[in-house]
Amino acid sequence: MKEKKIEIIPSLLSIDLKDLKKSIKTIPEKIKYLHLDVMDGHFVDNITFGPFFVKTIRELTDRFLDVHLMISEPEKYYKRFIESGATHISFHIETVGDPLKFIRKVKNEGLFCGIALNPETPVENVFPFLKNIDYVLVMSVHPGFAGQRFLNYTLKKIKILQNHKNMNDFKIEIDGGINHITGKKAIEYGADWIVSGSFLFSGDIKQNMKRILNG
Repeated sequence: MKEKKIEIIPSLLSIDLKDLKKSIKTIPEKIKYLHLDVMDGHFVDNITFGPFFVKTIRELTDRFLDVHLMISEPEKYYKRFIESGATHISFHIETVGDPLKFIRKVKNEGLFCGIALNPETPVENVFPFLKNIDYVLVMSVHPGFAGQRFLNYTLKKIKILQNHKNMNDFKIEIDGGINHITGKKAIEYGADWIVSGSFLFSGDIKQNMKRILNG
Protein backbone atom coordinates (compact mmCIF):
# COMPACT_ATOMS: atom_id res chain seq x y z
CA MET A 1 0.00 0.00 0.00
CA LYS A 2 1.28 3.45 -0.94
CA GLU A 3 2.31 5.54 2.06
CA LYS A 4 0.01 8.47 2.72
CA LYS A 5 1.56 11.83 1.90
CA ILE A 6 1.09 14.41 4.66
CA GLU A 7 1.58 18.05 3.73
CA ILE A 8 2.66 20.52 6.40
CA ILE A 9 1.43 23.94 5.28
CA PRO A 10 2.69 27.17 6.87
CA SER A 11 0.05 29.78 7.61
CA LEU A 12 1.46 33.13 6.54
CA LEU A 13 -0.71 34.85 9.13
CA SER A 14 2.23 34.18 11.46
CA ILE A 15 5.12 34.99 9.12
CA ASP A 16 7.56 37.83 9.86
CA LEU A 17 6.28 40.61 7.61
CA LYS A 18 9.24 42.95 8.10
CA ASP A 19 11.24 41.18 5.38
CA LEU A 20 8.96 38.93 3.38
CA LYS A 21 11.64 37.86 0.93
CA LYS A 22 13.90 36.67 3.73
CA SER A 23 10.98 35.07 5.61
CA ILE A 24 9.89 33.06 2.56
CA LYS A 25 13.45 31.81 2.10
CA THR A 26 13.44 30.34 5.62
CA ILE A 27 10.64 27.95 4.59
CA PRO A 28 12.16 24.57 3.61
CA GLU A 29 11.98 23.62 -0.06
CA LYS A 30 10.10 20.40 0.73
CA ILE A 31 7.11 22.53 1.76
CA LYS A 32 5.00 22.82 -1.38
CA TYR A 33 2.01 24.80 -0.10
CA LEU A 34 1.56 28.15 1.64
CA HIS A 35 -1.70 29.06 3.38
CA LEU A 36 -3.11 32.58 3.23
CA ASP A 37 -6.05 33.57 5.43
CA VAL A 38 -8.09 36.38 3.90
CA MET A 39 -10.41 38.06 6.41
CA ASP A 40 -12.78 40.92 5.70
CA GLY A 41 -13.77 42.15 9.17
CA HIS A 42 -17.34 41.09 8.42
CA PHE A 43 -17.58 37.31 8.12
CA VAL A 44 -14.91 37.13 10.82
CA ASP A 45 -13.97 39.77 13.36
CA ASN A 46 -10.56 40.62 11.93
CA ILE A 47 -9.00 42.08 8.78
CA THR A 48 -5.84 40.57 7.29
CA PHE A 49 -4.81 41.00 3.68
CA GLY A 50 -6.17 40.99 0.16
CA PRO A 51 -5.15 40.28 -3.43
CA PHE A 52 -2.13 42.59 -3.34
CA PHE A 53 -0.49 40.54 -0.58
CA VAL A 54 -1.19 37.32 -2.48
CA LYS A 55 0.43 38.85 -5.56
CA THR A 56 3.47 39.85 -3.49
CA ILE A 57 3.85 36.28 -2.21
CA ARG A 58 3.44 34.94 -5.74
CA GLU A 59 6.34 37.10 -6.88
CA LEU A 60 8.53 35.54 -4.17
CA THR A 61 7.70 31.86 -4.69
CA ASP A 62 6.35 29.33 -7.17
CA ARG A 63 4.72 27.20 -4.47
CA PHE A 64 1.01 26.42 -4.39
CA LEU A 65 -0.89 29.29 -2.75
CA ASP A 66 -3.79 27.99 -0.69
CA VAL A 67 -6.06 31.00 -0.25
CA HIS A 68 -8.73 30.67 2.44
CA LEU A 69 -11.49 33.22 1.83
CA MET A 70 -13.01 34.08 5.19
CA ILE A 71 -15.13 36.74 3.56
CA SER A 72 -18.83 37.40 3.13
CA GLU A 73 -18.96 37.65 -0.66
CA PRO A 74 -16.38 35.31 -2.19
CA GLU A 75 -18.18 35.36 -5.55
CA LYS A 76 -17.54 39.09 -5.77
CA TYR A 77 -13.80 38.90 -5.11
CA TYR A 78 -12.45 35.45 -6.02
CA LYS A 79 -11.25 36.42 -9.50
CA ARG A 80 -8.96 39.06 -8.00
CA PHE A 81 -7.23 36.37 -5.99
CA ILE A 82 -6.92 34.17 -9.07
CA GLU A 83 -5.33 37.06 -10.97
CA SER A 84 -2.97 37.56 -8.02
CA GLY A 85 -1.64 34.01 -8.22
CA ALA A 86 -3.82 31.78 -6.04
CA THR A 87 -3.79 28.10 -6.99
CA HIS A 88 -6.28 26.91 -4.35
CA ILE A 89 -9.37 28.70 -3.10
CA SER A 90 -11.52 27.61 -0.18
CA PHE A 91 -14.70 29.34 0.90
CA HIS A 92 -17.15 28.96 3.76
CA ILE A 93 -20.32 27.19 2.76
CA GLU A 94 -22.49 29.79 4.54
CA THR A 95 -21.20 32.61 2.30
CA VAL A 96 -22.66 31.60 -1.06
CA GLY A 97 -26.22 30.91 -2.11
CA ASP A 98 -25.35 28.15 -4.58
CA PRO A 99 -22.13 26.37 -3.50
CA LEU A 100 -22.03 24.03 -6.51
CA LYS A 101 -22.29 26.92 -8.94
CA PHE A 102 -19.44 28.72 -7.20
CA ILE A 103 -17.29 25.57 -7.08
CA ARG A 104 -17.69 25.20 -10.82
CA LYS A 105 -16.74 28.83 -11.38
CA VAL A 106 -13.50 28.37 -9.43
CA LYS A 107 -12.61 25.06 -11.06
CA ASN A 108 -13.38 26.40 -14.53
CA GLU A 109 -10.57 28.89 -13.90
CA GLY A 110 -8.20 25.94 -13.47
CA LEU A 111 -7.92 26.18 -9.68
CA PHE A 112 -8.36 23.65 -6.90
CA CYS A 113 -11.45 24.38 -4.82
CA GLY A 114 -12.30 23.54 -1.22
CA ILE A 115 -15.05 24.14 1.30
CA ALA A 116 -14.20 25.41 4.79
CA LEU A 117 -16.18 24.36 7.85
CA ASN A 118 -16.29 26.46 11.00
CA PRO A 119 -16.30 24.51 14.29
CA GLU A 120 -20.06 25.00 14.65
CA THR A 121 -20.85 24.10 11.00
CA PRO A 122 -22.18 20.53 10.69
CA VAL A 123 -19.89 18.32 8.62
CA GLU A 124 -22.97 16.95 6.86
CA ASN A 125 -23.35 20.30 5.07
CA VAL A 126 -20.45 19.43 2.80
CA PHE A 127 -21.62 15.92 1.85
CA PRO A 128 -23.53 16.97 -1.31
CA PHE A 129 -20.36 18.54 -2.74
CA LEU A 130 -17.66 15.99 -1.92
CA LYS A 131 -17.50 14.68 -5.47
CA ASN A 132 -17.05 18.21 -6.82
CA ILE A 133 -14.36 19.64 -4.55
CA ASP A 134 -10.67 18.95 -4.07
CA TYR A 135 -10.48 19.40 -0.30
CA VAL A 136 -12.39 20.14 2.88
CA LEU A 137 -10.87 22.61 5.33
CA VAL A 138 -11.83 21.74 8.91
CA MET A 139 -11.41 24.74 11.18
CA SER A 140 -10.21 23.59 14.59
CA VAL A 141 -10.55 27.07 16.11
CA HIS A 142 -13.11 29.82 15.62
CA PRO A 143 -11.59 31.75 12.70
CA GLY A 144 -10.27 35.25 13.10
CA PHE A 145 -7.04 35.24 15.07
CA ALA A 146 -3.82 33.21 15.22
CA GLY A 147 -2.68 31.46 18.39
CA GLN A 148 -6.05 30.11 19.57
CA ARG A 149 -6.51 26.90 21.51
CA PHE A 150 -7.27 23.76 19.51
CA LEU A 151 -10.87 22.50 19.74
CA ASN A 152 -10.63 18.73 20.17
CA TYR A 153 -14.23 18.04 19.20
CA THR A 154 -13.50 19.12 15.60
CA LEU A 155 -11.46 15.94 15.14
CA LYS A 156 -14.74 14.02 14.84
CA LYS A 157 -15.33 15.78 11.52
CA ILE A 158 -12.07 14.41 10.17
CA LYS A 159 -13.06 10.88 11.15
CA ILE A 160 -16.46 11.27 9.48
CA LEU A 161 -14.93 12.72 6.32
CA GLN A 162 -12.38 9.91 6.25
CA ASN A 163 -15.25 7.44 5.93
CA HIS A 164 -16.36 9.20 2.72
CA LYS A 165 -13.00 9.16 0.96
CA ASN A 166 -13.49 5.74 -0.59
CA MET A 167 -16.26 7.16 -2.78
CA ASN A 168 -14.79 10.63 -3.36
CA ASP A 169 -11.32 11.93 -4.17
CA PHE A 170 -10.64 14.84 -1.83
CA LYS A 171 -8.10 15.89 0.79
CA ILE A 172 -8.83 16.75 4.40
CA GLU A 173 -7.16 19.93 5.61
CA ILE A 174 -7.13 21.19 9.20
CA ASP A 175 -6.25 24.64 10.47
CA GLY A 176 -6.22 26.20 13.94
CA GLY A 177 -4.19 25.65 17.09
CA ILE A 178 -1.87 23.15 15.41
CA ASN A 179 1.29 22.17 17.28
CA HIS A 180 3.26 18.92 17.69
CA ILE A 181 0.51 17.40 19.85
CA THR A 182 -2.64 18.49 18.01
CA GLY A 183 -1.03 18.11 14.59
CA LYS A 184 -0.05 14.51 15.26
CA LYS A 185 -3.54 13.83 16.59
CA ALA A 186 -5.12 15.28 13.44
CA ILE A 187 -2.91 13.06 11.28
CA GLU A 188 -3.94 10.01 13.29
CA TYR A 189 -7.60 10.88 12.71
CA GLY A 190 -7.01 11.10 8.95
CA ALA A 191 -6.04 14.67 8.00
CA ASP A 192 -3.89 15.04 4.86
CA TRP A 193 -2.94 18.71 5.01
CA ILE A 194 -1.86 20.25 8.31
CA VAL A 195 -1.85 24.05 8.50
CA SER A 196 0.28 25.57 11.24
CA GLY A 197 1.24 29.16 11.94
CA SER A 198 2.31 30.26 15.41
CA PHE A 199 3.89 26.90 16.29
CA LEU A 200 5.64 26.34 12.97
CA PHE A 201 7.25 29.79 12.93
CA SER A 202 8.28 29.72 16.61
CA GLY A 203 11.84 28.53 16.10
CA ASP A 204 13.37 26.23 13.49
CA ILE A 205 10.69 25.38 10.90
CA LYS A 206 12.31 22.09 9.87
CA GLN A 207 12.44 20.86 13.45
CA ASN A 208 8.88 21.98 14.13
CA MET A 209 7.73 20.13 11.00
CA LYS A 210 9.34 16.97 12.30
CA ARG A 211 7.70 17.46 15.68
CA ILE A 212 4.26 17.72 14.06
CA LEU A 213 4.84 14.59 11.99
CA ASN A 214 6.36 12.56 14.79
CA GLY A 215 4.42 13.89 17.78
